[in-house]
This record gives sequence, C-alpha cells and structure tokens, in this order.
Amino acid sequence: MPTKKKSSARKYSPKASKSVEREMRAMKEGKLKSGRSKKKVTSRKQAIAIGLSEARKAGAKVPAKKKSAAKKTSAKKKSTVKKSAKKKSAKKTAKE
Repeated sequence: MPTKKKSSARKYSPKASKSVEREMRAMKEGKLKSGRSKKKVTSRKQAIAIGLSEARKAGAKVPAKKKSAAKKTSAKKKSTVKKSAKKKSAKKTAKE
C-alpha cells in the first residue's frame, strides 16, 4: 500500500510573493533603492530581502528573519578582544 504524502502549509503567502515580484521588477528597471543610503540595488538577493521585509510590515505570512552570521562573528571577535586585553593587563601587573 503506497504511503500518502504529507501536505504542508505554505511558508510564504501569495501576498508576500507579489511583494517580492514587485521589488524584483523595480530592481530590473533600476528603480529599486536600498534603505537609508538610497543606493541602487543590483543584487537579486537584496531585492528579495526588501520584498519580504515589506511583506512582513504589511502583515503577510512570511517566516521570521534568521539571525545573521555577521552578528555572531562580531560577537566572537569582541569576546576574543576582551580576553586578550585581560591577558595583557595581567602580564603588566605580573612584571611590576
């Protein structure tokens, strides 16, 4: 007896896909600008991100943003800088 495939709910609403479609079209026309800097968007991924962000603000069904890897790496760098600063200060007090 064949097993039935489990039907899954949509991750993105049709409203969200329309928003992304609109932003992609604007990007291809050269009319899409980024946030504060107002520079022209040339990246396909950035255009999709802008479309999803606007869909989120409008209340469309869109999964939450993932935590960026850049924040994680900068946090690691800060902690290593603090550790090395502690080691240096410990060495200075030991010498004196």
